[in-house]
Amino acid sequence: MQGLAEFLAAHSVEVVASMPCYLEENVDHQRGRGVFERNIQALKRLNALGYGVERDKPLKLVFNPQGPTLPPEQQVLEEDFKRHLSEQYGIVFNQLLTITNMPIRRFGSMLLSTGQFTDYMQLLKRSFEPANLDALMCRHLISVDWRGYLYDCDFNQMLDLPLEHDDGSRIHISQLAEVALPGRRIEVGDHCYGCAAGQGSSCGGAPE
Repeated sequence: MQGLAEFLAAHSVEVVASMPCYLEENVDHQRGRGVFERNIQALKRLNALGYGVERDKPLKLVFNPQGPTLPPEQQVLEEDFKRHLSEQYGIVFNQLLTITNMPIRRFGSMLLSTGQFTDYMQLLKRSFEPANLDALMCRHLISVDWRGYLYDCDFNQMLDLPLEHDDGSRIHISQLAEVALPGRRIEVGDHCYGCAAGQGSSCGGAPE
């Protein structure tokens, strides 16, 4: 994978990279010792290849809270990220996306083990904002797993809730041209409150 960054740059592929905080202590606490420094080196390499600098090479970072809380206001946090990374490391990027932690898989297990699952779900439901619905990623994007099967979103992929034909068989990307996706029912569950809570979330961050 050593040539991946150059490959992406050569094809002007948009890069969206997870960056849970701009402080080393917080990142290493969440992701493991040395992760922050590797992130910084990777971002510098992407900048050197034109990412975050040239118009056809957008670089976006993704923030999610460390605990069972909603993310802060996206625009305000983006300004903090840009200022700190620029002043301390000379790093530039185009946009920060804030994503609410989903009560599934590893984070969901942590909530259950610490007795916080019910309270967090209540927070998400209390914070539901109907105005966020139009911007949810499941309305405009699809998720593809490593085998080529389709899902309404990344979170449904993690929960193994695939897009299916009328006969219950999974829809593969090779069949995409034959399937009418507009108007199909989106598979939803309680985890979907995570994308619609507060200022909104999902893989596109908060709505503009």
